[in-house]
Amino acid sequence: MAIATLALYHSLVFVWYIFVTYSISLVRAEDRPSEVFLYGRQWKYLTVLNLVLQAVFYGISFLADVLRPIKKLPSVKYIISCRDLLFSVLAFPVATFVFMSFWVLYTYNRELVYPKSLDGIIPMWLNHAMHTIVLPLALLEIFATPHRYPPKKKGLILLGFVSVAYLSWVLWIYSVTGEWVYPLFTFFSPVGLAAFFCSSLVLIVWIYNTGEFLNRMIWVGGMSQDMYF
Repeated sequence: MAIATLALYHSLVFVWYIFVTYSISLVRAEDRPSEVFLYGRQWKYLTVLNLVLQAVFYGISFLADVLRPIKKLPSVKYIISCRDLLFSVLAFPVATFVFMSFWVLYTYNRELVYPKSLDGIIPMWLNHAMHTIVLPLALLEIFATPHRYPPKKKGLILLGFVSVAYLSWVLWIYSVTGEWVYPLFTFFSPVGLAAFFCSSLVLIVWIYNTGEFLNRMIWVGGMSQDMYF
């Protein structure tokens, strides 16, 4: 993809995620259904945190595109390294995890993750913007731009740290409010909950490895190292 086209694409996706994040912020707290509690507001949901994450990533990607002609400068190399690290460790794994976990649970029993009462508050297009479109955009990014993945150990440690940080946030909210962020958790015993968290961690590690595999298959085989900017 030509650099001008790539810069345009990244700028458009950046604006899209800003728009979606702004749209979800317009949902008024007083309109919330009884199942949704106020503490933590929208920042307790991985879906919303992912929107912010994607906006940051695509903003950095656009900046890297614009600065590509002077890529030899140390500051530009740092920006490009940040872009690649953010995509490999967070942007792709989290977007894919949000898509997979949401739609599997929604299909099984939507009340466990997205109560029907939310339909009157969050329009269908916004639901799909948050939970569906994130995966095609993440996959398209793999095909549009080559990314340098960090050493496996470093990547997994960073991914694990962020995963544990979010789980700690969820557990903190429960300790303060006595309510789970996701209704699904109310059906688990402590052991079952621990097993679920461990299973989620295994899934997101698998997603990380899948992203690395796709990036390697698409780019490393026939492209020069210069393609990594």
